[in-house]
Amino acid sequence: MKTSSTFSILFWINSSRLRNNHAGLYVRITCNSKRVNISLKTKVKKNIWESKKSRAKGNSKEAKQINQLLQITRSQLYQCYVDLKQEGKTISAESIKKRFLGEDQKNYTLRDLINYHNEKNQKVLNKFTLRHYETTQRYLMEYIRKEYKTKDIALKEMNYSFVVGLESFLRNYTPRHYQKCIGHNAIMKHIQRLRKMITLAYHIEWIERDPFVKFKPRILKKERGFLTEKEITAIERLRFPTERLEVVRDLFIFSCYTGISFGDIMLLSAENLMSGEDGNDWIITKRKKTLNPVKIPLLSKAQRIILKYRDSPRTVVYDSLLPRISNQKANAYLKEIQAQAKINKKLTFHLARHTFATTITLSNGVPLETISKLLGHSELRTTQIYAKVVEKKVSEDMMKLRQKIDREPEPEIEEEFNSNGVDFCYHYREK
Repeated sequence: MKTSSTFSILFWINSSRLRNNHAGLYVRITCNSKRVNISLKTKVKKNIWESKKSRAKGNSKEAKQINQLLQITRSQLYQCYVDLKQEGKTISAESIKKRFLGEDQKNYTLRDLINYHNEKNQKVLNKFTLRHYETTQRYLMEYIRKEYKTKDIALKEMNYSFVVGLESFLRNYTPRHYQKCIGHNAIMKHIQRLRKMITLAYHIEWIERDPFVKFKPRILKKERGFLTEKEITAIERLRFPTERLEVVRDLFIFSCYTGISFGDIMLLSAENLMSGEDGNDWIITKRKKTLNPVKIPLLSKAQRIILKYRDSPRTVVYDSLLPRISNQKANAYLKEIQAQAKINKKLTFHLARHTFATTITLSNGVPLETISKLLGHSELRTTQIYAKVVEKKVSEDMMKLRQKIDREPEPEIEEEFNSNGVDFCYHYREK
């Protein structure tokens, strides 16, 4: 049967390899002058096969079964050809054969997707983002092990209920390294990472439908904290008996006056310290998280911290701009610093970055567009959250002013009319 000028189907039996007068039944696909043969895994009696018509002759039960098989096979092969054409894929005798046998549609699993994603993004994502993905992937494997009693799951089996089940599982799961329940926003982040991997699978046609179509992640907006000028000063004035606390305090204050994250501070070297067009010192680097360029003119307090450690063995040995320390130790030492400063806010380098955006810059009239560039944000809307924080601070300051004014005694007012009794003026008399 010829369906187009480049595609034809022919059924034949291999008479050269007879066994008990039965020959193997084959179908030949010809496409663009190239052909392939597929065994139909069926034997046909040689004496009932009609080669010219490519079918079994007669009305015997065997002949009817053979002809029915030929009709079904012809229909399936033609459908494979049509599907490949509609999908815009390369049409060849080999591709039609693979589609017919199901060899072009591997039953990909979640592990296949994880391995493909990690290999594809090994040099694209930074190591910290990859580490977050590894954590998510570990939780996913734990989920299917406990809820599905298996070590892997086919991607085509992952539906909306799988996603909802994952959310429920994470809400009640206590990781060994964490020893407490995972927070709501952290759960949403894990689900977002799975969604990105599933979207990748959809784009490379490993799955035909997206199980996330109906799922709407709900990120709870948290109020971003920051330090006041008074709190910054309290930390700056601390004196420590050990160098370890002094170093972490200096790194924290440096972040408060530059907005540079802890991870990016640890990567700074003398090469990142440059003289700007204004003749002043600038930090020029890229954010490790987004690779966005960052150019920051240094304020005097940040400059003094750099000068303090310029010839320190802790910077010379690593060729770094500031002393290096692990994130774990830095966070532990910040707890001690917080206690000594008697500040009722958890000190983190995220807080220092927020402090730069609010107390140091925005509260002093630096425009949001400039702050966005200084922080290395990809979008201005990411920076706009700080405007709301400062608005709240302004509101609180105005409330204090109102309370102060309300506490002051009101003056007595005497009214004095002129002879016509029309115009008048006020005389204020303090109580």
